[in-house]
Amino acid sequence: MTFKASVLTLYPEMFPGPLGSALAGRALRDDKWQLETVQIRDFAPDKHRMVDDTPAGGSAGMVMKPDVVARALDSLEQDNRPRILMSPRGRPLTQDLVRELASGEGAVILCGRFEGVDERVIEARNLMEVSVGDYILSGGETGAIVLLDAIVRLIPGVMGNHESGETESFETGLLEHPHYTRPQEWEGRSIPAVLTSGNHKAVDQWRLEEAKRITRERRPDLWEAYQNRSK
Repeated sequence: MTFKASVLTLYPEMFPGPLGSALAGRALRDDKWQLETVQIRDFAPDKHRMVDDTPAGGSAGMVMKPDVVARALDSLEQDNRPRILMSPRGRPLTQDLVRELASGEGAVILCGRFEGVDERVIEARNLMEVSVGDYILSGGETGAIVLLDAIVRLIPGVMGNHESGETESFETGLLEHPHYTRPQEWEGRSIPAVLTSGNHKAVDQWRLEEAKRITRERRPDLWEAYQNRSK
């Protein structure tokens, strides 16, 4: 089964973008995953291809029309892929959610623009809102690229070293430990002696303690969740 992503957007030229390079790009060319874009404007019935209108009740900005968005969504094969709306009010994107999505057959991703998408189409088409952070972007395309980049690297066969994916930040509930490489000395700074000791058990313990220290100092929320999970 090949993971297939269908991205609905007003700016299909933004894809694959970074997803066409490096790890994700190689996987795309090797058909380890597939990407298609759908131009939402193609489903607007009027000659001006209008996809938005003024907000009901009045306020600044414009809202994406439910009929146009629904036609774009309905043009896709009706399969079991989750339908996602990139939205700042959505469920936070976490590594757990990434793993869940990567284990499936793909995703349909709607990129919002303007003030957002009419609530009725969100409800009627059962869209799962997902947020990549507590900030506002110009549109959902950048968030969709972040989401897909996180997913693609977990697709079997994409990463050369499977173990590297299991030891990264968030996979264990902790932030990642520090990394070092040659030269042994650089600008008066040395690689910690334990890492060159040849004692693998001591190295593993050092890395765990450093991961705990960094998480405790930088992400108290993650540290609290890790402690609760360890009880």
